[in-house]
Amino acid sequence: MQDRLKLLQKLAGLTDEEVVTLGNTGGLPSDIANRMIENVVGGMTLPLGMATNFLVNGKDYVVPMALEEPSVVAAASNAAKIARVKGGFKVTNTGPVMIGQIQTVGVPDPNGAAKKIAAKKKELLAKANEQDPMLVSLGGGAKDLNVKVIETIKGPMVIVELFVNCGDAMGANAVNTMAEAVAPMVEEISAGRVYLRIISNLADKRLVRATAVFDKEALGGEEVVEGIVYAYAFADADPYRCATHNKGIMNGVIAVALACGQDTRALEAGAHSYAARSGAYKPLTTWKENKDRDLVGTLEMPMAVGLVGGAAKVHPAAKANVKILGLKSAIELAEVMGAVGLAQNFAALRALASEGIQKGHMKLHARSLAMSAGAKGEQVDVIAEKMIAEKKIRFDRAKDLVEEISKKR
Repeated sequence: MQDRLKLLQKLAGLTDEEVVTLGNTGGLPSDIANRMIENVVGGMTLPLGMATNFLVNGKDYVVPMALEEPSVVAAASNAAKIARVKGGFKVTNTGPVMIGQIQTVGVPDPNGAAKKIAAKKKELLAKANEQDPMLVSLGGGAKDLNVKVIETIKGPMVIVELFVNCGDAMGANAVNTMAEAVAPMVEEISAGRVYLRIISNLADKRLVRATAVFDKEALGGEEVVEGIVYAYAFADADPYRCATHNKGIMNGVIAVALACGQDTRALEAGAHSYAARSGAYKPLTTWKENKDRDLVGTLEMPMAVGLVGGAAKVHPAAKANVKILGLKSAIELAEVMGAVGLAQNFAALRALASEGIQKGHMKLHARSLAMSAGAKGEQVDVIAEKMIAEKKIRFDRAKDLVEEISKKR
């Protein structure tokens, strides 16, 4: 790592201070970092905050969230506090099943081959399960198989799909290994040629469904409830609004995922592809009024997470955050993340439908602007408070205030 840093310093003209900053791996020991990915030079640290007030399926949680965006942790905590009035979040799941796909091309009789492959399901599943006897012994493994013929720009393809119960693992390694193992059998049965043998991140067999009731008085009255329902209707009808609607959900989901060492790229891919599964991009949540005129929110989305393997078992901070949550299974982590996603969406919609998103967000953003302008220590809070009082939360004003303080000193 030190050799790489020295080379990088020479190539990029880095200062000694910048080299020290890059080389700091924080809570991740450098020897572990050096073996997790390639060409490691150091670490990139994000703030880690704790969201409070979460009551999920009758259990209290303090939820670790790692991200750089101000107001997210505070908003999630406040949303969870309001949800507690009516019993917190109720979350269910469809189990930890992932899909592995085997692409077969050049098949003389695609439909006939599909039928032959389906007839060999028992043998194919047995071959897949030979690859991971430990997973099978824990109740997981390849449980079912689907075959479909799809039309493409390169002609018809026969796609074999393995449905694998991954237990407490995210499952990519297990699923990919199983897909590769059965590929030769698929080629022999179909008389075609297999190319891709890979997991799908559209994990629609691994869903969480979270719901919560938000008391109308606790969130500001019936007018706010109506405003949130109107905001949801906008997102449901317009993909430009919907993209930001779903981004708000992922603010919460990904912050918890980062804190707990999860594959954030897989989660993002799964969420947005699920949102577009109908052919139109739609919200991952729904919002409506109940008979008491309270607000009812529901979230449904894929949640492919794991506690076995990956960074969750290697990164010391991720392991500590899993301990803070008190998790017993990957399913429990998925359910908590679903609750946080719903809470985050509620918080954003409430702000939009009432005072506007910027009032609270910009107050917290003022500190970041002060630091960007060069403020340090107590100066950060002084300058942030000054900008808020003036209602001039801008970088140029922060820069002027830093210069004023420097002259006085």
